[in-house]
Amino acid sequence: MNIRPLGGHIIVEAKIKEAKTASGIILPESEEKQPEQGKVLAVGPGKFLDNGTRQVMEVKIGDTVVFKKYGPDEIEIDGKKYLVVAAEDIIAVIE
Repeated sequence: MNIRPLGGHIIVEAKIKEAKTASGIILPESEEKQPEQGKVLAVGPGKFLDNGTRQVMEVKIGDTVVFKKYGPDEIEIDGKKYLVVAAEDIIAVIE
């Protein structure tokens, strides 16, 4: 992947939840939820703040993050889907 996010944006590869329950029941597509976790693949430099400085990005490439369910935008590059998440939509880093 050759993509460089701008400003306060982060490129994330979504962690897809299993479409099958622990007891083996397969859930229909309509029951699947939006992804809420993923692995950071690229980080922008941070958006410009009102005082002219850049926002410090709190995540780095390789972090596993939790983000707002309906915050990201989905993009497709070379047939693979990625999420573009704003820095303010990242809730936590899983360590």
